[in-house]
Amino acid sequence: MSYLVLARKSRPQTFEQVVGQKPVVKTLQNSLKRDRVAHAILFSGVRGVGKTTLARLMAKALNCKNGPTPVPCNECTSCVEITKGSALDLYEIDGASNRGIQEVRELKENLKFMPVSAAHKIVIIDEVHMLTTEAFNALLKTLEEPPAHVYFMFATTELHKIPITILSRCQRYELQRVQSAELAAHFTKLAADENIEIERGALSLIVREAAGSVRDGLSLLDQVFSYGQSPITAGDVADVLGLVNRDVLNHIVLALLEGNRTQVLVNLDETYKFGMDVKRFMADLLDCFRALLLVKIGQCDQLLDLPEDDLLSAREMAEPYSFETIHQKMNLLMQAAEALRFSQQPKLVLETSFLSIIESGNIVSVSSLISQLDQVLTKLPEQPEATGTASPSEPAVPPPKKKLPEAPAPVNRELPSEPVNQSDPGPADTSTPPWETRETPPLEDNQDGDAETEPSRESARSSSQRKVQPREIRKDWIDFIAYLKELKPWMAQNLQQASEIREQDKELQIEFVNESDCTLLRAVENRKVLTEHVLDFFQKEYVIHFVTPADSDDPDMKASEGPKKQRQRLATHPLVLMTEEIFGGQVGDIRIGSKSR
Repeated sequence: MSYLVLARKSRPQTFEQVVGQKPVVKTLQNSLKRDRVAHAILFSGVRGVGKTTLARLMAKALNCKNGPTPVPCNECTSCVEITKGSALDLYEIDGASNRGIQEVRELKENLKFMPVSAAHKIVIIDEVHMLTTEAFNALLKTLEEPPAHVYFMFATTELHKIPITILSRCQRYELQRVQSAELAAHFTKLAADENIEIERGALSLIVREAAGSVRDGLSLLDQVFSYGQSPITAGDVADVLGLVNRDVLNHIVLALLEGNRTQVLVNLDETYKFGMDVKRFMADLLDCFRALLLVKIGQCDQLLDLPEDDLLSAREMAEPYSFETIHQKMNLLMQAAEALRFSQQPKLVLETSFLSIIESGNIVSVSSLISQLDQVLTKLPEQPEATGTASPSEPAVPPPKKKLPEAPAPVNRELPSEPVNQSDPGPADTSTPPWETRETPPLEDNQDGDAETEPSRESARSSSQRKVQPREIRKDWIDFIAYLKELKPWMAQNLQQASEIREQDKELQIEFVNESDCTLLRAVENRKVLTEHVLDFFQKEYVIHFVTPADSDDPDMKASEGPKKQRQRLATHPLVLMTEEIFGGQVGDIRIGSKSR
């Protein structure tokens, strides 16, 4: 007899031998024990998880001489024939090749007759979703009211393609992917039965490639057994299956996290020369980053169907890095995977993407930049226009007078001991500079005893008058900006970008040509802070309203829009800016008159 592959040799012959699917197996066994087996059963799930196997076990349990029984004997004639595939009362139909209405009609004619040797006729239709609409319709009546001696067992990998009229007449069982631990234990047992030793790393690679499918894993295991000799190593599995070695993947992941450009490019080149499948390589990298992300979150190990060794390795790799770092690099890696789909130079895309991922660690958030900008601006020297600006809580003090230029020769300012003869045209008169003023009488000469002279009183009175004068928005806006620079430098800089300031009743309208210039100012917290500063400086309560080109539907906006604003909007239009960037040019003339149209 020819060689029998592991997928056929190790097919379960009892319910206890089924790998995984414990809830489904328990339900089926209880239905057999209590004689509550549905006349139509539908098994769905991914490939290689046991759909057809469970259908055959149900046929064996129903037709066993002790049946219906949850434990087929595998010794009676019916059980032996079903195991060999020669049972006359078992119809196994491939839905892909027998999908027409004519095949269904012939099946219905055969089902009218009683079984030949067994107790029931069992119909197993694999890939039942491949039947045509007409074939499904022809099967509806028989499926709803089948003869007492007929049972239907359906299997499909695409449940959504089956009509709802069929689904409503079946008892459905959805089979899950088999867990990695169960697959590893099953493969280890099969390797021991074959007298072949396999390393844990090699077994982990096979389990990972199986992706929850028992049949896929058995096919890979059979292929590896044919390639290498005992013991089977991880390198043997990587060579046979054309996989990227797990160590190489870990090196690339660490290089991306650490920012090691040389290592990541060298490892990528080695992997590329090996003849890797680029899409598969990217999928493996994403799986690695997903594992790091989930172990970093914590309490998510159940979401990672990984062997224990791989789980421990993922925890060690993720330990030094923050969740935000891993998440950001994974997002960039996903963008690179999308770019690979349409690229003619996949290696170049990978190299540039890896470098971008490494450089992402140098990116600073906007909030950090604003905070640093505030610190820098507060240390800058005051601008000339801000000199002498008083806060609203303090009286306004006039700026000091400019000092007069010094005299070309030193002057003795002491009072002479004797009165000076004003009419004497002597040399002393020529040495007196022309800008010298008459000396103010001493304080002692003030008969009222007041230390303040008359000019001083007038200056104080004038200062008091200036202090009580209310500030105006348009007139004192520059002083307000200077005042705000000391408190919120970034806010003052943003307000300097305003194209116009208007005061209407109790509303302060601040207009911007570019909407992005007032994005931060529009935030609720920032608007509240600005309102408080405006109240402190102008001593008036205003409702602040930011006006942008997006508010052009406002009638007040339309009425106030002039040629200058139109020119500004045209100059800053996204299409104009993009054209300047593409062609490396700049805007010359902007014409908005009627003749230019």
